[in-house]
Amino acid sequence: MENARGNVTNSSAGGDGNVTGSLGPGHHHHHHQEQQQESGDDEGMDPTGIIVPAVFGVIFLLGVLGNTLVLVVLLCRKSRRVQRNTTNTFILNLSVADLTFLMVCVPFQSTIYVLPTWVFGAFLCKAVHYFVTVFMLVSIFTLAAMSVERYIAVVHSHRSPVLRTTRNALAGVAVIWALSVVAAIPCAQNRMLVDGVNYSHPGQFFCWEAEASKRRAYITGIFIFGYLLPLLLISCCYISVLTHLQRKVRNISKKSQRSKKKTAQTVLVVVAVFCISWLPHHVIHMWVLYGSFPLTSASFAFRIVSHCLSYGNSCANPIIYAFLSENFRKAYRQVFSCQLPRGDK
Repeated sequence: MENARGNVTNSSAGGDGNVTGSLGPGHHHHHHQEQQQESGDDEGMDPTGIIVPAVFGVIFLLGVLGNTLVLVVLLCRKSRRVQRNTTNTFILNLSVADLTFLMVCVPFQSTIYVLPTWVFGAFLCKAVHYFVTVFMLVSIFTLAAMSVERYIAVVHSHRSPVLRTTRNALAGVAVIWALSVVAAIPCAQNRMLVDGVNYSHPGQFFCWEAEASKRRAYITGIFIFGYLLPLLLISCCYISVLTHLQRKVRNISKKSQRSKKKTAQTVLVVVAVFCISWLPHHVIHMWVLYGSFPLTSASFAFRIVSHCLSYGNSCANPIIYAFLSENFRKAYRQVFSCQLPRGDK
């Protein structure tokens, strides 16, 4: 069995000795299967096949309910606690991305811990992983846009009415989606359905990545332009915001200061949670590409944790809003009495 694992490992790495297949959850499951078979543990159901799908189920339910509630709060005209502004336009976009991610990606991805093979065919092999990347990029780009919006609102408040308009926010959202949709195309191109018959696993199919040389450039590019640079931009914006609020505290009213600080705090927490949630995912990618990622029980556990953390981020934001925003809490309570308009008059 060790020989079979070696063959599969080499193929998933594109022959470069790295475990590139570990980037995809399909290899998580396959490697765990190998561990079970080598240890002789073939009886009963694998605890991972119960625990991880259960965690995904909780993430799915909380995320769908929470993000749907956020959408209703933001779209409900009777809810006067939450204003229509540029920040909430970006929050709306973030909730749409999270909700769509949960509906489109999580159900398919959860099956890799239960089923011994990818059963959804070549098209969904490409599509599911493509949309995972799209929604990840939409989220980080939206958070960067929210940080810039906060920077303009606080540091350049005299220009804020001109720049922070709904029209500009919607244009920003359109650019975010266009960039994300295009940037994720190589992810679909580099996914392929592998027949297990070539690796001593007849009758099984695995959704793996291919073309190691192209993959390295693409994944590194996603890490830099879809994580590091947005994080750097966000950090610069918030350093400026916090510095400005400390210096200008005498020139603005206490109510205005408190409102700006509260909004900045909420956005900053959302950003921090996103960055922490997706950090293990990127660490594994870089480790695989530029190091020697081990195939051990500890690394398998690390991959599972990174998988759950990154997906769990999709249900985190509504909880953050509930804890940090009094207006959102009040709007949540109002939402059940909300009657959406039948049409614009």
